Amino acid sequence: MSFPHLSHPKYRRDIDGLRAVAVLSVVAFHAFPEWIKGGFIGVDVFFVISGYLISTIIYENLDNGTFSFTGFYLRRVKRIFPALLIVLVSCYAFGWFSLLGDEYMQLGKHIAGGASFASNLVLWSESGYFDNAAETKPLLHLWSLGVEEQFYIFWPLLLWFAYRRRLNLLGIGILVALVSFGLNLRQVKVDAVADFYSPQTRFWELMLGSILAWLTLYKPNFRAADARRAGAMSVAAALLLAFGFWHIDKRLGFPGKWALIPVLSAAMLILAGPGAWVNRVILSNRIAVWIGLISFPLYLWHWPLLTYARIIHSKVPAAPVRGAIVLVSFVLAWLTYRLVERPVRLGSGGARLKVAALVVLMPVVGVVGYNTFVRHGLAFRDVVKINTSIATGNDGGPGVKLVHDCGLSEIDKALFFGCFKDPRGPVKYALLGDSKAGALWPGVVRTSSAAGRWLLIGDNGPAGGSVPILSDNRIFSPYRAAAGTMVNGAVANPDIRVVVIATSARAMFSLEHDYDIEDLPANNNRDAVAAGLHHTVEKIVRAHKKVVLVVDNPTLAHPEDCLGRVTSIPVVNKLLVVENEKCRIPLERQLQLSTKYRSVLEEVRAAFPDDVALFETAKYLCDDVTGYCGMRKDGRFLYGHTDHISDYAAGLIGKDLNQFLDAAWPSTQSISRAER
Repeated sequence: MSFPHLSHPKYRRDIDGLRAVAVLSVVAFHAFPEWIKGGFIGVDVFFVISGYLISTIIYENLDNGTFSFTGFYLRRVKRIFPALLIVLVSCYAFGWFSLLGDEYMQLGKHIAGGASFASNLVLWSESGYFDNAAETKPLLHLWSLGVEEQFYIFWPLLLWFAYRRRLNLLGIGILVALVSFGLNLRQVKVDAVADFYSPQTRFWELMLGSILAWLTLYKPNFRAADARRAGAMSVAAALLLAFGFWHIDKRLGFPGKWALIPVLSAAMLILAGPGAWVNRVILSNRIAVWIGLISFPLYLWHWPLLTYARIIHSKVPAAPVRGAIVLVSFVLAWLTYRLVERPVRLGSGGARLKVAALVVLMPVVGVVGYNTFVRHGLAFRDVVKINTSIATGNDGGPGVKLVHDCGLSEIDKALFFGCFKDPRGPVKYALLGDSKAGALWPGVVRTSSAAGRWLLIGDNGPAGGSVPILSDNRIFSPYRAAAGTMVNGAVANPDIRVVVIATSARAMFSLEHDYDIEDLPANNNRDAVAAGLHHTVEKIVRAHKKVVLVVDNPTLAHPEDCLGRVTSIPVVNKLLVVENEKCRIPLERQLQLSTKYRSVLEEVRAAFPDDVALFETAKYLCDDVTGYCGMRKDGRFLYGHTDHISDYAAGLIGKDLNQFLDAAWPSTQSISRAER
């Protein structure tokens, strides 16, 4: 099979060296994020390189009359498919022996997304508060490949169309780049996750490479006029990129304007030319070029290896383990390049068979992945049978079809994810709070009696948290609108007799570090929290309603890190399986760490002794015999996501909470640790 001939731009060693810088920064960030917090911007450098090289090929072949869509896409197949297929199949095979049902189900979906070059769209659709951690998705890194492949579909078609009609190619490129960049700046303020994954908000990075390709081909004088200026440009670009690696981190809102740093740095280094000092001395050295040559398989291999180690290890592996994984990634990348990539791309003979096999195998792998997804992770595998799943925490949900109504207007409903009521009888109790209330909600509804039905207002919302604290203090500014609406909704409802407040301790204290109860004693917002909660309770009590403050549950590691996972591969168990010490905490330590938080609740209760009670959850989540608060009870998970209780635990708590509320209201009763 002879492919239509496409000419290629003259090889530049320094561009392979720039690839090396990009991939090394990404690998270093993933393996040692504490060393290079902005290493992820290496992906943006890759985007510029891809846009430059692909556009150069298209421009030159359009001019020569040799451009062919068949030739273009078949060479993309030979470049991308071999290494990608090896990694997808390897991830699937290892996952067979190590991943539980829901994990393998998700991997199957991601394999289907990777094989169809839609990973960015799949990951975008999964994003949300209850999405599992990025570090537990072995194919998360394929999002960037999805963006590139979507560009390879869009841009060649547009260029070919514009060239045939003698339109201004540079003008079109600039227009597309400006529109994409504008969408990026707008979207990062509205939805940073969408901005990160969306091709529309990422294309400008590849388009800058395309614009650079046009300028270097048709305006050669656009390059630096002499060696001195070229050298200065390369040094400035290197310093700017180093600044990006040091200064940018994922909290800044990326890509947004910050992506200009890696994108402009890469463009300046390419524009400086192979003779510029940085390009000639640093980027063109043999080691950099060698790493650049294996950069694609290295990018593909390193993340699944790190992720699987993270999953099986039940926590981030120690630095020596991560270092060993990086070395293994290099070995696998080199073997993939030498034994798979080069023979397929450059080997003589069998071109027809090679391409046919690749074109057939990729959709087959995608179908296998999708089949695994629709069959719920193939639960018949041995690894599923020998491990306890987080799914043991599921207990049937609320047990009734809820009504999407909590007495609020349609506008106010939009502030919350939770605006529901139990339709089986008159509503008597209102549950207010953030996602902690949402986690408790199914259990209290399922275990409720005819004496009292429930209504929920809260469970966070599109605009942020739903902490029901009425305060003008700046620390509560993210919750202000939702808090007022939530409390007013419960106060104005004449059917509500008791308002139950369940909210995260860390949210009340506005902690910057999620799930880290260690920060509570050092937090200085204690008085503001007490005053705001007092104001909330006072408003509810003045409406002749009682208040129950649910004490927040202990904070442990994420449930997926507490599976006590045993794989079907004994040697892996010996090397990596460990017990995560953060999966349980001594009860006394838990009480000590939450002293300040509990003192606030006690202070508010004492201010309204006849109308406010505390409801302690540690009774259901901790064991007095062992003295520990742990992840499981009676072989079932007590936590469902991060520090949120499972449906099963919500039922344990809800049963007693309902009995407590249904009984005659005691004047000073508090279900406390002393009564257990």
